[in-house]
Amino acid sequence: MIVCPLKRQVGIGVFAVVWALALGGLIAEAKEGGGGSPNVLLICVDDLRPELNCYGVDYIHSPNIDQLASRGRVFQRHYVQAPTCGASRFTLLTGRYGGSGNNALFQRASRMATDGESVPPSMPAWFRQHGYTTVSVGKVSHHPGGMGGDRWDDATQPEMPKSWDRSLLPAGKWQDPRGWMHGLAHGEIRIDATKPQGGVEMDVFQSVEGPDSIYPDGGSMDEAIRQLERLADNQGKPFFLAVGILRPHLPWGAPAVDLEHYRNSKLPPINHPEKPEGRTTWHRSGEFMKYDRWGRDPRQDEDFATLARQHYAACVTYADRQVGRILEQLERVDATKNTIVVLWGDHGWHLGEHAIWGKHSLFEESLRSPLIIAPPQMDGPGKASDAMVETLDLFPTLCELANLDSPEFADGVSLVPILKDPQVSGHDAIAYHRNARTIRTNSHRLILHQDGYAELYDHRSPAGETKNIADSHEQIVQDLTQRMRDRLGD
Repeated sequence: MIVCPLKRQVGIGVFAVVWALALGGLIAEAKEGGGGSPNVLLICVDDLRPELNCYGVDYIHSPNIDQLASRGRVFQRHYVQAPTCGASRFTLLTGRYGGSGNNALFQRASRMATDGESVPPSMPAWFRQHGYTTVSVGKVSHHPGGMGGDRWDDATQPEMPKSWDRSLLPAGKWQDPRGWMHGLAHGEIRIDATKPQGGVEMDVFQSVEGPDSIYPDGGSMDEAIRQLERLADNQGKPFFLAVGILRPHLPWGAPAVDLEHYRNSKLPPINHPEKPEGRTTWHRSGEFMKYDRWGRDPRQDEDFATLARQHYAACVTYADRQVGRILEQLERVDATKNTIVVLWGDHGWHLGEHAIWGKHSLFEESLRSPLIIAPPQMDGPGKASDAMVETLDLFPTLCELANLDSPEFADGVSLVPILKDPQVSGHDAIAYHRNARTIRTNSHRLILHQDGYAELYDHRSPAGETKNIADSHEQIVQDLTQRMRDRLGD
C-alpha cells in the first residue's frame, strides 16, 4: 500500500475532531437528500484530454460537463496509472496497481478462478457486498459489456467476476461489443489487418448528418437511461451505476452538428510538436496511423492536423451531450439530491505534442486526464483544486463519501479532504507502461526504463518535458527513483 502525505494530514487532537465533524456533515447532507446511503453515478470517458471549458479551454463546447463541474470539484492535476485503456481501468475498478496491458482485468479474473481468496474485491464488488445494486453500461472495463471471447460477447468469460448485478452493452447495428468499440456511423465496423502493415479498412474520422443513435454511444446511453430509471424505482436500495462513453476513442465519428462548432474555430498551436531527441517513450502513433488517412500524415501536414483536431473536438462535444443525457435522467428520476457523481477520463491523448498522435507514452499528455467529483452538497462547489491526485484515489474516496468500510487493501487515499477544501495538498503520481515507469512530482517527472536509463524533466522550466536533464541532476534521479520504489513496494 502506498504511503501518501494525505494519510498523514489527519492527525490526533483538535484537527481530527474538527475534520470528523466536517466529514460527518458531508455524508449527512447526502443522506438527507434521499434517505439512506448515497447512490454513485460513475461516468467513464475514453481518451478524453483535460481540454474542456471547465479546464480553461474556451474553444471546446462542453456545456454539460461544465455544468457538472460548477457543482463539484474539478481536479486540475489528476493522473492515471497507465496510458492505455485496460490497465488504467484496472486501477479505477480495483484501487490497486496492476499490469500495464489491456488484459489486466482478465488476468485478475484468471487469478480469481484459481485462487479467489487471494484477490481483493473490486470497487463495484465492494459496494455490492455493502448492499448496493451494481450496474455497468457501455465501456467501463476494457471490453464494452465486460466479456471475453473473440467478439467480446462470451458470457462465460467475465472480465470482472462477482462485480456487477448487470453488465450491459447493447451493440445494436454494430453486431457485437467488438464491432461497437470501433464503430462508425450506421453500423460500420472495423475490419482489422486487411491492408499492408496491418492497416484497417476504416476512415480515421468522419462526421455525418443524423441523431446521436447513428454512432455507438447513442444506443448505449439509451440503455443507461433505462437502467437509471429502473434503479431509481428500487428506492429501498442504493445503486452504483457505471456508464462508459466511447468517444472520443478512435475512429473519430460524431454527428455533423458537433463538427459545426469547430469548422471555423481557430485552434491554438500544438505545443512542442517536434519529435523528442534521444531515447524516450515516443512511438510511431500506430493506433492512429493504421486507419485510412487518405495518404496524409498530421505530423507533416498542418491542414490535416487541424482537420483531425477538429474531429476529435467534435467527438468530445458528442460525448459531452451523452453526459448531459444521463445527468438529465438523474434529475428526472429525482436522484440528484442523493447521488455522488464522478466524471473520469481513462487517460490523456496526444494531438501532435511530441509528434505523437495517440496515447501509450509516459509524457504528460498521455497521463493527465479529467476528474470531477460532485457530491450532492459540498462546500465551495465549482472551485478547482490544483492538488496532484491519482485514479487510485477514487475507490477510497467513494467509500468514505458513502460511509462504507475503508478498503484497506486499496493503494490510494481518500480525496474527501480536498472536496472539503480545494487548498489541501495532494501527492506524487505513479504510472507505468511496457518497460518503463514514471513518477510525477510538483516540480519534476522522472521516467525510468527497465534497464536503468532515466529521463528527468523539470516542470518549472519552460522546456518542460522537451529537455532531459537526468545526466546533470543525478541526485534528483536517485531521490525520485527511491520514492517511486517505495510507492510501488519494490
